[in-house]
Amino acid sequence: MRAVFAIILALCFVVTPVLAADVDTIDKDKLKQMLGSDDLVLLDVRTGGDWSSSEFKIKGAMRADPSEIASWSKNYEKDKTFVLYCS
Repeated sequence: MRAVFAIILALCFVVTPVLAADVDTIDKDKLKQMLGSDDLVLLDVRTGGDWSSSEFKIKGAMRADPSEIASWSKNYEKDKTFVLYCS
């Protein structure tokens, strides 16, 4: 699971076609269906200006600093579905 976190976080900063093809993605309609599920962990990993300048956040999302993944990733059960979003 930590490898999935690392790949997704890497995509938030450096998107390459090779890595992007290996990461599962969902569209907004699928995410809407998942919202409110006890199995979903929704993490907003935007940084800097992307975070501070946005007035929008997906309902139920938790803020997670991608540079601190080693500390906050321990707080979540590993059998959950993790959705990380950035800009």
